[in-house]
Amino acid sequence: MTQPITRMNPPSLPDAAELGYSQISIVEPGRMAYVSGQVAWRPDGAPVPDDLVEQTRIAAANAKAALDALGATPQDIVIARCFVTDLNPERLEQAVPPLLELFDGAQPSLTGVGVAALAAPDLQVELELTVRLPD
Repeated sequence: MTQPITRMNPPSLPDAAELGYSQISIVEPGRMAYVSGQVAWRPDGAPVPDDLVEQTRIAAANAKAALDALGATPQDIVIARCFVTDLNPERLEQAVPPLLELFDGAQPSLTGVGVAALAAPDLQVELELTVRLPD
Protein backbone atom coordinates (compact mmCIF):
# COMPACT_ATOMS: atom_id res chain seq x y z
CA MET A 1 0.00 0.00 0.00
CA THR A 2 1.23 3.49 -0.83
CA GLN A 3 2.38 5.49 2.15
CA PRO A 4 0.43 8.71 2.67
CA ILE A 5 2.06 11.99 1.74
CA THR A 6 3.09 13.76 4.92
CA ARG A 7 2.06 17.43 4.95
CA MET A 8 3.84 19.94 7.17
CA ASN A 9 3.29 23.55 8.16
CA PRO A 10 6.00 24.07 10.78
CA PRO A 11 5.52 26.97 13.21
CA SER A 12 8.72 28.55 11.85
CA LEU A 13 6.88 29.22 8.53
CA PRO A 14 3.58 30.97 7.77
CA ASP A 15 0.59 28.65 8.32
CA ALA A 16 -0.35 27.76 4.76
CA ALA A 17 -2.98 25.27 5.98
CA GLU A 18 -5.28 28.21 6.71
CA LEU A 19 -5.12 29.02 2.99
CA GLY A 20 -5.62 25.41 1.83
CA TYR A 21 -2.11 24.18 1.05
CA SER A 22 1.04 22.95 2.81
CA GLN A 23 4.51 24.43 3.05
CA ILE A 24 6.14 20.99 2.85
CA SER A 25 5.08 17.64 1.37
CA ILE A 26 7.14 14.52 2.10
CA VAL A 27 6.84 11.42 -0.07
CA GLU A 28 8.33 8.00 0.34
CA PRO A 29 9.99 6.44 -2.69
CA GLY A 30 7.56 5.26 -5.31
CA ARG A 31 6.33 5.88 -8.83
CA MET A 32 5.83 9.51 -9.73
CA ALA A 33 3.94 11.25 -12.53
CA TYR A 34 4.61 14.73 -13.84
CA VAL A 35 1.49 16.26 -15.37
CA SER A 36 2.19 18.87 -18.02
CA GLY A 37 0.72 22.30 -17.56
CA GLN A 38 -3.04 22.23 -18.03
CA VAL A 39 -4.73 25.29 -19.49
CA ALA A 40 -8.27 26.26 -20.51
CA TRP A 41 -8.16 24.23 -23.72
CA ARG A 42 -11.02 21.74 -23.95
CA PRO A 43 -11.18 18.42 -25.79
CA ASP A 44 -14.07 19.72 -27.93
CA GLY A 45 -12.07 22.78 -29.04
CA ALA A 46 -14.50 25.27 -27.48
CA PRO A 47 -13.14 28.82 -27.27
CA VAL A 48 -11.12 29.87 -24.24
CA PRO A 49 -13.22 32.11 -21.96
CA ASP A 50 -11.97 35.61 -21.13
CA ASP A 51 -12.58 35.17 -17.38
CA LEU A 52 -9.66 34.07 -15.17
CA VAL A 53 -11.92 32.15 -12.77
CA GLU A 54 -13.52 30.18 -15.61
CA GLN A 55 -10.12 29.50 -17.17
CA THR A 56 -8.88 28.22 -13.80
CA ARG A 57 -11.94 25.96 -13.47
CA ILE A 58 -11.25 24.45 -16.91
CA ALA A 59 -7.53 24.00 -16.18
CA ALA A 60 -8.45 22.34 -12.86
CA ALA A 61 -10.95 20.06 -14.65
CA ASN A 62 -8.21 19.09 -17.11
CA ALA A 63 -5.85 18.38 -14.19
CA LYS A 64 -8.56 16.25 -12.58
CA ALA A 65 -8.95 14.33 -15.86
CA ALA A 66 -5.20 13.68 -15.82
CA LEU A 67 -5.45 12.43 -12.22
CA ASP A 68 -8.30 10.13 -13.24
CA ALA A 69 -6.24 8.79 -16.15
CA LEU A 70 -3.45 8.00 -13.70
CA GLY A 71 -5.79 6.30 -11.22
CA ALA A 72 -4.82 9.01 -8.73
CA THR A 73 -6.75 11.41 -6.51
CA PRO A 74 -6.06 14.90 -5.19
CA GLN A 75 -4.54 13.20 -2.12
CA ASP A 76 -1.74 11.97 -4.41
CA ILE A 77 -0.71 15.47 -5.56
CA VAL A 78 2.69 16.29 -4.09
CA ILE A 79 2.96 19.82 -5.49
CA ALA A 80 0.97 22.01 -7.82
CA ARG A 81 2.45 24.93 -9.70
CA CYS A 82 0.04 27.59 -10.88
CA PHE A 83 1.26 30.08 -13.47
CA VAL A 84 -0.88 33.22 -13.84
CA THR A 85 -0.40 36.08 -16.26
CA ASP A 86 -0.24 39.56 -14.73
CA LEU A 87 -0.35 38.09 -11.23
CA ASN A 88 -1.43 40.45 -8.46
CA PRO A 89 -3.32 39.91 -5.18
CA GLU A 90 -6.75 40.31 -6.82
CA ARG A 91 -6.01 37.82 -9.59
CA LEU A 92 -4.54 35.40 -7.04
CA GLU A 93 -7.78 35.60 -5.03
CA GLN A 94 -9.70 34.73 -8.21
CA ALA A 95 -7.53 31.74 -9.12
CA VAL A 96 -7.28 30.06 -5.71
CA PRO A 97 -10.90 28.89 -5.12
CA PRO A 98 -11.03 26.61 -8.22
CA LEU A 99 -7.64 25.18 -7.18
CA LEU A 100 -8.93 24.41 -3.69
CA GLU A 101 -11.93 22.67 -5.26
CA LEU A 102 -9.52 20.50 -7.27
CA PHE A 103 -7.48 19.74 -4.13
CA ASP A 104 -10.65 18.55 -2.32
CA GLY A 105 -9.07 19.16 1.09
CA ALA A 106 -5.76 17.42 0.26
CA GLN A 107 -3.60 20.54 0.84
CA PRO A 108 -0.63 19.70 -1.42
CA SER A 109 2.32 22.06 -1.62
CA LEU A 110 1.52 24.94 -3.95
CA THR A 111 3.62 27.47 -5.85
CA GLY A 112 2.08 30.44 -7.62
CA VAL A 113 4.13 32.10 -10.33
CA GLY A 114 3.38 35.33 -12.14
CA VAL A 115 4.30 35.16 -15.82
CA ALA A 116 4.25 37.60 -18.73
CA ALA A 117 2.64 35.12 -21.12
CA LEU A 118 1.61 31.49 -21.62
CA ALA A 119 1.45 29.25 -24.72
CA ALA A 120 -1.26 31.32 -26.44
CA PRO A 121 -2.24 34.98 -26.06
CA ASP A 122 -5.72 34.18 -24.70
CA LEU A 123 -4.43 31.95 -21.88
CA GLN A 124 -4.23 33.41 -18.36
CA VAL A 125 -3.54 30.36 -16.16
CA GLU A 126 -1.64 27.07 -16.36
CA LEU A 127 -1.61 24.32 -13.74
CA GLU A 128 1.21 21.74 -13.48
CA LEU A 129 1.17 18.78 -11.08
CA THR A 130 3.66 16.39 -9.56
CA VAL A 131 1.80 13.27 -8.45
CA ARG A 132 2.91 10.21 -6.48
CA LEU A 133 1.11 7.28 -8.07
CA PRO A 134 -0.87 4.92 -5.89
CA ASP A 135 0.18 1.26 -5.85
